[in-house]
Amino acid sequence: MKTGIHPEYAEIEVKCACGNVFKTRSTRGKNIQADICSSCHPFYTGKQKFVDAAGRVEKFQRKFGGDYFQKPKDKKAKK
Repeated sequence: MKTGIHPEYAEIEVKCACGNVFKTRSTRGKNIQADICSSCHPFYTGKQKFVDAAGRVEKFQRKFGGDYFQKPKDKKAKK
């Protein structure tokens, strides 16, 4: 390999939002903050975690008034 053209491959620390900390190697050169890791990811843990991103459920219910899935009232009355 040629010298001087490859980035430095150094050991860094990765910190997850769940509190898990582990070491890995990277060319980035500084520590990484991760939102999710293998300790808290539902695929690896088997636990389902619902995350409401930016209040989308509440926004939907405000928009449709919570009555969106009810049956419509009959416009014509049966005689």
